[in-house]
Amino acid sequence: MSEKGAGSSGGSPQASSVTVSDVQELIRRKEEIEAQIKANYDVLESQKGVGMHEPLVDCEGYPRSDVDVYQVRTARHNIVCLQNDHKAVMKQVEEALHQLHARDKEKQARDMAEAHQEAMSRSLSQSEGVSPAQAFAKVNSISPGSPASIAGLQVDDEIVEFGSVNTQNFQSLQNISGVVQHSEGRPLTVTVIRRGERHQLRLVPTRWAGKGLLGCNIIPLQR
Repeated sequence: MSEKGAGSSGGSPQASSVTVSDVQELIRRKEEIEAQIKANYDVLESQKGVGMHEPLVDCEGYPRSDVDVYQVRTARHNIVCLQNDHKAVMKQVEEALHQLHARDKEKQARDMAEAHQEAMSRSLSQSEGVSPAQAFAKVNSISPGSPASIAGLQVDDEIVEFGSVNTQNFQSLQNISGVVQHSEGRPLTVTVIRRGERHQLRLVPTRWAGKGLLGCNIIPLQR
C-alpha cells in the first residue's frame, strides 16, 4: 500500500449548495477510506500480527529479521493518515446531513405557511364572494298530524330551500306547489332557518286526513 493519496480527504461541499449527491459522494469516500484502513491492517496482520505498537527491533536493538520492517512502518503511517482522513470525512458527512435537514425543515415550514396563507385567502374570498342563502318564504301555520308536522316543520320557520326551489329561482308559491305535486310520496329536502340556525328536514308530501299534501300554510317573504 502506497503512502501517496493516503492523507488527502478533499474539500467539503459549499454550505449553501449541499445536495443529496454530495452526501452520497462523502459516504462513498468514507467507505473507500475504511477499505484502505482495513487493507493496511491486513498488512500488519500478515507480518506476524505486529499491530500498530509492537517493537520492530530485537532485544539487541537490531531491526527484526522476521518481519518486513519497511512494509510495517509504511502500513502504520498509512493507517494514521487514513484515520485522520476518516475523521475529517465523517465531520463533513455530519455537517452536510445537518444542512440538508435544516434546509428541509425550512422548506417544510415555508410550504406549510404558503398552504395556510392560500387556505386563508380562499376562505376570505369565499366569505366575501358568496352571501348566505336568504329565506324566500315562511311557515304560517301547521295542522297537527300532517306531513309537515311529522317532518318537523314549525310555525315561523323561514324556508331557504324547498326541494329544487331556492332564493335564486323562487318567483311565487306556485313554484313550491309544483314541486309538491310532482313529489307525492317521495322525500323532499327542506332547509329552514329557525331562530337564527339552519335546519335540514325530510318532508314527504302525502295524502292524509286533512287538506292538501303538506298540511301547512306557507306565505312568501318580502324581498
